[in-house]
Amino acid sequence: MEVILLEKINKLGALGDKVNVKSGYGRNFLFPQGKALPATKKNLEEFEKRRAELEKKATDELTLANARADELNELEIVITRRAGDEGRMFGSVSNNDVADALNNAGIRVAKKEIRMPEGAIRQLGEYDVNVHLHPEVDAHIKVIIQAE
Repeated sequence: MEVILLEKINKLGALGDKVNVKSGYGRNFLFPQGKALPATKKNLEEFEKRRAELEKKATDELTLANARADELNELEIVITRRAGDEGRMFGSVSNNDVADALNNAGIRVAKKEIRMPEGAIRQLGEYDVNVHLHPEVDAHIKVIIQAE
């Protein structure tokens, strides 16, 4: 299925690109989220009329994401958990816990923006966590897990 992208999507393409995707991906994700349109003649003409508006929107989102990244970079969040003698926690710290800690600190972050590629944290210590704000912008925060 050929689609026209209405925004930049990682590993797929940039705004205005015509790309081939599997039909289920297009129907179930790209179209409902407003990230793409079917590549018909009518939609191509409509896209060309809206191109300047979409490019301005993309630029504004990038600027906003960069501002948020500047606020988040080098930020330290301390989370306390019960732990055993050897530093192993009872439970773990997930992206939801990190998002809650940031929101309690007054910084609005969605749970889906927190990226923890190694999975949940199960040991006490200091960890670097990525916050994915935009396809082109990531922020890095330091999460310190301490025992109660």
